[in-house]
Amino acid sequence: MKRPWISNSMFRFMIVLLVLLTVGSVCIITVSDYSEKTASADVLSKLGSRGEEVRKIQQKLKNWGYYTGSVDGIYGTKTRDAVKYFQRKNGLTVDGIAGKKTLAAMGISSSSSSSSSGSYSSNDIYLLAKVIGAEARGESYTGQVAVGAVVLNRVKHSSFPDTISGVIYQSGAFSCVTDSNWNTTPNDTAKKAAQDAINGWDPSGGAIYYYNPAKTSNAWIRQRPVIVTIGSHIFCR
Repeated sequence: MKRPWISNSMFRFMIVLLVLLTVGSVCIITVSDYSEKTASADVLSKLGSRGEEVRKIQQKLKNWGYYTGSVDGIYGTKTRDAVKYFQRKNGLTVDGIAGKKTLAAMGISSSSSSSSSGSYSSNDIYLLAKVIGAEARGESYTGQVAVGAVVLNRVKHSSFPDTISGVIYQSGAFSCVTDSNWNTTPNDTAKKAAQDAINGWDPSGGAIYYYNPAKTSNAWIRQRPVIVTIGSHIFCR
């Protein structure tokens, strides 16, 4: 009988080595697969991207006059340039990439950044806080909530866009959107006021307009039926 060409101990060593190599390969594949999924979840809408989020970006920009191309869900150079224009006008980093801050400013929820409060996303709440901070700085807390309530009342009204971002960015609706106040990050008070307005507090009594009589000479707004005066603002229908 011929003697085996390898010893039993060597054979066992080779078996163990083979098992380790197999397990290692599985681990590498699993980690690789996880990394790819994680990277996929963090992908931002940018040049070359396609999909529903791109379509939403294009529609928003088109509604506000930043974009003149087709709403086709394809992030081309026209979309990138429109995003840059929007970023520049709103005090954001001008890189042409629709990241979390840009999406938040547009009022668009992304899978990685949104959490809802009723029917509104965290981006909606931030945008509402932003307009409260810019429009009602120096007003009482009740006055700040009232400004937020007016935005929400417009969302529900048939004469206005049906989203917070649509109402806020509607041409000529809020002067703060086009001045330096818009670049200011909302403070905690403005954020809390936005949340209270969303939770249903409406000190304005259902108003869809408000104005500061010391700062406007617009005859049309002064003829609107007055509901209540809070601080410097008159709230009306």
